[in-house]
This record gives sequence, structure tokens and C-alpha cells, in this order.
Amino acid sequence: MDARTIKLDAGLVVHRAHPLNAETSVPALMGGVVMPNGHFYIRNHFQIPNLNAADYRLVVGGLVRRKLSLSLRDLMQMPSQTLFATLECAGNGRTEFDPPIPGEKWAFGAVSTAEWTGVPLKAVLDHAGIESSAREVLFRGADRGTVEGSSGTIRFERSLRLDEAGGSGAILAYVMNGEPLPIHHGFPLRLIVPSWYAVASVKWLTDIELIGQPFAGHFQTKKYCYEWQRGSEDAREPVTRMQVRALITEPNQGSEIERGDIAIRGVAWSGIAPIERVEVNTGGAWHQANLIGQPSRQAWQRWELVTRINAPGPAMLRARATDSAGRVQPEHAEWNRLGYGNNSIQEVAIRVGLSQRPISGQPKPSDLVSTLVTGARRRRRCLLLAQSGHANHSQQCPLLGVKRTSTDRYEMSTSDPMQTSTEPRTSSLPWLC
Repeated sequence: MDARTIKLDAGLVVHRAHPLNAETSVPALMGGVVMPNGHFYIRNHFQIPNLNAADYRLVVGGLVRRKLSLSLRDLMQMPSQTLFATLECAGNGRTEFDPPIPGEKWAFGAVSTAEWTGVPLKAVLDHAGIESSAREVLFRGADRGTVEGSSGTIRFERSLRLDEAGGSGAILAYVMNGEPLPIHHGFPLRLIVPSWYAVASVKWLTDIELIGQPFAGHFQTKKYCYEWQRGSEDAREPVTRMQVRALITEPNQGSEIERGDIAIRGVAWSGIAPIERVEVNTGGAWHQANLIGQPSRQAWQRWELVTRINAPGPAMLRARATDSAGRVQPEHAEWNRLGYGNNSIQEVAIRVGLSQRPISGQPKPSDLVSTLVTGARRRRRCLLLAQSGHANHSQQCPLLGVKRTSTDRYEMSTSDPMQTSTEPRTSSLPWLC
């Protein structure tokens, strides 16, 4: 995989090529409900493994009554679930901490939302049968490499307590935005743990093991923990659910706009509760923005505010989110040694010009549409995000690479796509035929 090609074709900001780490550009985040696969940020700790779908097996073992070895076809024949979930790297916003912190230099784009389809984790665990002595569920990926303090190679591993695994709504996903899971996002199978920082959503998943004691692996106890110095004491806490946060996606940093009416747009999310309010400050009082679409704890919330700026010159835009649990985005997040969970209020500097042209009367952005693709030979769902007239459905879709065939039909829907559905899935996707 060529990191330079990904940056050119998808507009990703590549921080490192080996292993590949790239964030979504902030302007691309304004697209809508989901992020097309080619624009979804990429986070890797080791080199990307090359797994073959035909030979793939998911092994479920440890403290279970029945050890399982499931092929991809076995998993696809189980009842499936589709959900929208936002994934955010715990280090998103690390560059905003002062003093600077070592690690991947994420700005604001290590976050994206997708529609995921797969088997509920609970269904697989129920099928295996959990022994009474089990305490945690350990997830092991196929990616491996060396880490500081280790003499050999290790696998990427993370665990959840049984209550966390059962109550998180986690799925074992093999479809992303209606397409087979891309290799850099975990093909052929990955764990998706909604509302948690993405480190919990293990990619290239090959093993699930039920264990009887807390897991103490490298990425569980040495990394992905908040570490603070509080007085003379060291405080430590594991990284779990995403912090409440709002992000301005329009206008861009450094934009020059005409004075008068201005549309400020963005997304907000929280891993604790749905977003209840987003407020925007343009240099004076805070103004409440309009929330777009249905609230969700699992996926980001779009928002918009149309306001007026009359004074020419530099201006600073800020946005803060509040979730329904009462958690408010802070002015400045608490600095921690590893640079995790920075949900400080974002500042976007713009310049207001002398000329004036009100936004009223200008064409409004086209509404996002959800297109449900069904076919006689392919029983799969594909979410197409396109502005009205953008995608020519008789040709290849430029966003998701889906081609119309003689057996496909497209049904347009203006209903809110932020729904969770459960349906039996017994037919094969074409990439397994």
C-alpha cells in the first residue's frame, strides 16, 4: 500500500508510512452522516497483515464451554446487525497539548463515522458459552511487531470486562459503508465497540479468548492510559469512552470570508450520552446551534449555526458541546503524559473582509441522501453519500466505488439513516463467491 497514493486520492494527511497512519483533513469531515472509506482516518501500530478470506478463521477459546473456529462464511450466515458508529483515536488533538507530547502528531482529523455491518459479539459469546470463572474477553489481532521494553514481537491485543463486552453493543464487522471491510481498516473482520475510543475496536481480529483475570498486555496497561501528576501523587486511569467534543468543519482555518451572514457547521460526539447542545462563539456571546438529524450516543451529531459578523478583520470561532449526561466540553482539557482525550475547545481563526454579501438568497447546500442498494444476486446495503446530482448512478460512484449492474435497483430515501437494524444474512457477498 502506497501512503502517497492514499494521500493523493483520498485527501488524507499522512503522518507516517510505515506503519501507515493518516488523518482525515478537517474540510472532508463536513461531508455528512458517514465518511467514505477512502477518506476514513487510518491508525496502525504495526504493519498491515495480509489475510486471505477463504482461509480465514476466528478462534473463540479460553474459558468457554465450546471452542469455536468460525470461517468468514460462517459469520456471514449468522444474523447480522448494522449500526452507525464514530471511531476516534484516543490521541486525536494531541498536537494541541502544551508542552508537546511524543507520539503520533494528530491534529483534529483522527475521527470518522461509518456504517458497520457484522455479527453481534454477544451472539458469538453466547454460542461458545461462557464459563462462570471468566472475567474478561480478550481480543487479538493478526498484526504484530516490536514495542519498547519487549525483547520479541507481540500481537495487538485489548480486553473488555464481561459487563463492558455485553453492554457495549459491540459487533464483529465485515462490511464498512456497504463494502467489504478495506484491508487498512481490518479486513476481513474487526471488532467495533461503539462509543469507546477506537483502540478497543481491534482490527484483523483472529482470536477471542475468555480469561479469568484482568489482562495486562502492552496496549492495555502501558499505553492507552491517562497519566497525570497531581501534587506529589501519580494518577492513572484507562482510556475507555470518548470525551464530549465539538469540531468546526466549516469555515476552514485561515479562511477569508465576506462580512455579513456566515454559516458555521461541524460535528459533535460523546461516548457517554447523545449530544444535547452545541454552542458557537464568534468573539462575544455563545449562540446555540441547530442540531441536524436524530441524536445518537454511537455516532456524531451534525450541527449548524447561521450568524452575522459585521466587523472586518481577524475573528476567532469556537464551538463547545454538551451531552445529555451534563458533560460539557472544557476550555482546556487536562494535560496528560501520553496525550490522550484532548477535547479542548477548538479555535478556528478566520479573516473577515471589507465587502458584504448576505448569505440569504444563496443556494443552500444539497441535502444528503441515503440510497439503499439492493440486488437479486447481492443482498447487501450500501450507503451512498452524495450531494444531489453529484453521483451518476448509471456509472461508478466516485465515493464508494459501487457499480450499478443489470440486477441492481436504487431506492432513494430522505429518512434519517441513523438507525440500527437487525436482519438475517445468509447469502454470500460477491467477494466470497
